[in-house]
Amino acid sequence: MSSEAGTPGGGRGAERGTARDTEAGMEAGMEPGMGLVGETLPGLTHTVTDAERDALYRIIALRRDCRHFTPGPPLPDAQLERLLHAANHAPSVGLMQPWRFLRLSTPAWRERLLPLVEAERLATAKALGEREAEFLRIKVEGIRDCAELLAIVLPPDDGTLFGRRTMPQDMAIASAACAIQNLWLAARAENLGLGWVSMFDPQTLAQALQLPKGAKPLGLLCLGPVPSFYDAPMLEQIGWRERRPLGEMLWEVSAPGEK
Repeated sequence: MSSEAGTPGGGRGAERGTARDTEAGMEAGMEPGMGLVGETLPGLTHTVTDAERDALYRIIALRRDCRHFTPGPPLPDAQLERLLHAANHAPSVGLMQPWRFLRLSTPAWRERLLPLVEAERLATAKALGEREAEFLRIKVEGIRDCAELLAIVLPPDDGTLFGRRTMPQDMAIASAACAIQNLWLAARAENLGLGWVSMFDPQTLAQALQLPKGAKPLGLLCLGPVPSFYDAPMLEQIGWRERRPLGEMLWEVSAPGEK
């Protein structure tokens, strides 16, 4: 993973992978899966088997927002790159790919960022009023223990108009969220946990990460092995909130004048 690819706003003009690149990588001993995400492969079939379909739905159902991690070494580079390939293959409005991942590898980064999260945790608790004490008992991050700590950042806007002229910021954020979801599902497929930490002041975090003007942090992503996966989403499991059924989310709307 080059330093340019990990710099907000960097990597513009980088050449995209091709089927020939993938073949060359395989001949050079590329780890399984590394060239299979986001590449066009010779003889690629677009038909999904029943087993593949069922596996995908199972992974979606098993995905959890993880806060408890097993301390240990960083992920193997090949595995992390495989996961980030999946994230980078996410859909984006106008194919703008408005995401940059910063790998925060050192313990010093974790110790530097923890107080930012703690400050927002306490501010959130105070804002919750009568639920303050209940909230403070909830673990909201796994920054110290996770194998990998990543920051996902919106780079300075590149001026893309296709599909986002009227909603530029909204569509950039929505596209970056798709990359996070891809990473989440890929991690679960590798039996790894991921937790999206959003408790921080964005300006303070941007300063800590020394982001360029116009870049905005969207989250700190804790990634790595976990002791176990929660049987249900953690907030549901501890009684903080219940998942609402699809029937409350799906509405059939008639056009004006229709009966």
